[in-house]
Amino acid sequence: METLERSAASEAWALIAQLFTSQRTRFLAIASEFDLAPAQLGALKALDPEDPLPMRELAQALACDNSNVTGIVDRLEARGLVERRASTDDRRVKMLVVTEAGKDLRRRVKARMEEPPEALKRLTPEEQVLLRDLLRKAMSPT
Repeated sequence: METLERSAASEAWALIAQLFTSQRTRFLAIASEFDLAPAQLGALKALDPEDPLPMRELAQALACDNSNVTGIVDRLEARGLVERRASTDDRRVKMLVVTEAGKDLRRRVKARMEEPPEALKRLTPEEQVLLRDLLRKAMSPT
């Protein structure tokens, strides 16, 4: 059987994907910790408290149908985390505004999500810095 050689970049990408996939349970636990459904957590993370977003753009960010976003937003709105407001440019367009309660919860969720998983904590401090710097370089637009 022939063995296909993978490039270092291909192997790194596969490992990054494996790391993210391994964190799915952690993501679900964090959502549950804040009494959010996973889709609600994703929506709250996608919304910028400083820049209201049309519902259709949230649907695009979540890669789901507009009708699914309605239910997600209904539940966030019922908890007082977001508000729907008519756009100043087109009253038919509903803008999503993060409330003060939503900003607070979003900040706490963000802090919790940014806690590194055990797999990264096992790296030495120097390795963590190197990994961070390499990922910054990879994500740089230039």
